[in-house]
Amino acid sequence: MDLKEAFATIFDQNRKVALYAAGTTVAVLGLGLVFKYMRREEKLTRVGVVTKLLVHPLKSGKAVSVEAAECLRMGLKYGELRDRHWLVITEDGHMVTGRQQPRLVLVSLTCEGGHVSLNGPQMEELKFPLNKASDLVVDCRVFSVDVQGRDCGDKVSEWLTRFLEADKPVRLVHYEPDLKPQRPHEKEPLFPKDDEVAYPDAAPVMLMTEASVGDLNSRLDKDLSVFQFRPSIVVSDCEAFTEDTWDHIRIGEVELKRVIGCGRCLFTTVDPETGVFSRKEPLDTLKTYRMTDPKQKTSPILGQYYTVRKTGVLHVGEPVYKITY
Repeated sequence: MDLKEAFATIFDQNRKVALYAAGTTVAVLGLGLVFKYMRREEKLTRVGVVTKLLVHPLKSGKAVSVEAAECLRMGLKYGELRDRHWLVITEDGHMVTGRQQPRLVLVSLTCEGGHVSLNGPQMEELKFPLNKASDLVVDCRVFSVDVQGRDCGDKVSEWLTRFLEADKPVRLVHYEPDLKPQRPHEKEPLFPKDDEVAYPDAAPVMLMTEASVGDLNSRLDKDLSVFQFRPSIVVSDCEAFTEDTWDHIRIGEVELKRVIGCGRCLFTTVDPETGVFSRKEPLDTLKTYRMTDPKQKTSPILGQYYTVRKTGVLHVGEPVYKITY
């Protein structure tokens, strides 16, 4: 190869390298522009502050008000208490709630040191082990959905049956991680397919605002508390029913996605302090102005159901941010 041919070869090789480098640069810049175009900038707007965190260990039982709670995919957790992880059932497995037994709202279930305690007015405290491998796993139903629970034993059954003055024996079951859960998607397709809950009516988290309850109270003869409506998270420092528009929110490290409004039923007419069933208010009043969801043909909306997008710890006093893009 002479000198002229050598220079031509070197030039040709350098040109290929330059073209390759230029092409790579263009590709990287192009990807960067595409990423920038596709990426939605997150905007946080403060919409309120958490004033209450309520764990309801026993479905239809008393709430436990806490200052901090873990927010997991299946709902709130405080120590050994998990939200709606205990359920009263008939002997054939059908759920028993405050709709059938209003005095159930007076039952307090707590758990400490691996032992569960049941308390109720004019009843002796009953304690039993949280985990007992010999207990029977029971197939049961929450509304139309099949789920399982581990039976808590005859002594618990006798205690509850006596307190509720039930015509037939009732039993208590506890949900454990290896048992069959509910899948909200099976009842409401708007829920994520991978969502699972124990014994809630629908969602792992229900959020409402004090202002919404205040608006309702302004239309009633007697003021009601948020405890009447059994939320998981209560928010203040906002306007009434603004939670209807909080499609995606962040509280601390927790992210929640709104799914559907909470349709209210006769259970709202059970006084949480007395266990008296009025069957009238506040449901009648809510129906006059909160029939806001076409899918809920007969149920007024108060509060919103959320699915947990990002888990973490919630604290009373934390600001609530609405996420928009």
